[in-house]
Amino acid sequence: MNKCGAMLAVFALATIPAWAADAPNASAVQEKLDGAIPNFTGTWQHPAFPWFEPPASGPKPVTNLMRWPQLPITEGMAATKEGVSNYDELVGDYKNPILQPWAADIVKKFGEISRAGVTYPNPSNQCQPMPPPFTFKNFVLVVLQEKDMITFLYANPQHDIRRIRLNAAHPKPLTPSWYGDSVGHYEGDTLVVDTVGLNDRTFIDDEGSSHSTQLHVVERYRKIDGGAKLELTMTVEDPVTLEHSYSYKRIYHWRPDVRPQEYICEENNRNAPVNGVTVAK
Repeated sequence: MNKCGAMLAVFALATIPAWAADAPNASAVQEKLDGAIPNFTGTWQHPAFPWFEPPASGPKPVTNLMRWPQLPITEGMAATKEGVSNYDELVGDYKNPILQPWAADIVKKFGEISRAGVTYPNPSNQCQPMPPPFTFKNFVLVVLQEKDMITFLYANPQHDIRRIRLNAAHPKPLTPSWYGDSVGHYEGDTLVVDTVGLNDRTFIDDEGSSHSTQLHVVERYRKIDGGAKLELTMTVEDPVTLEHSYSYKRIYHWRPDVRPQEYICEENNRNAPVNGVTVAK
């Protein structure tokens, strides 16, 4: 296991027991803002790999064919389930029927590179912005909720910030950018976020599924289990790279005790360590 994968695995495994034994009392969280708007403010954290729950039936996202074996139970760590995605060997299911043939070839190529022991470039390891849906690999989500704006701060392992304008329309024309344009509205107890205008310089997932500037991401957030969890149901569509749209879920746990870790990573970093020593260039 490489250093990056080991650090992510330790971080993820170390936090899982806390949800079962030391999770804060979510019943004390204010459920509504202004009497009607659901309150999502606070810190949420999702478990480790593979970061999402595929649907029971229908189109499914590309998944990693490589798996870590089940780990033994040790003090302070929870046993992972056999079949957990191996972050150090990312071999996407390029035969997944959701992929256009040319996009499937890219996933296959990246899988071959990973099996050869080489880490292929992605937004995370290249210190680039991580827009949706790639950013959902981050473990921590901090929600800041205002009347006309919601801010999402993602952390661990990387930091990303998204701003969602409420009850607004996408501007036209829209110039593609890293994070695109996100607008949102409430449907009862659910926050719906619609994102378009993303550039084509990132991936949909860790397995290298490409997307175009026509990528369209819809997120639906709602509290479940009495407010102890935040359910994200996401739909991804891109007529250029995908044969058809697909959806999946991700479950976050209420974790006001978690503090985002410091993380410094900038594109074209001129002060990157050389032989373990930071050298200004």
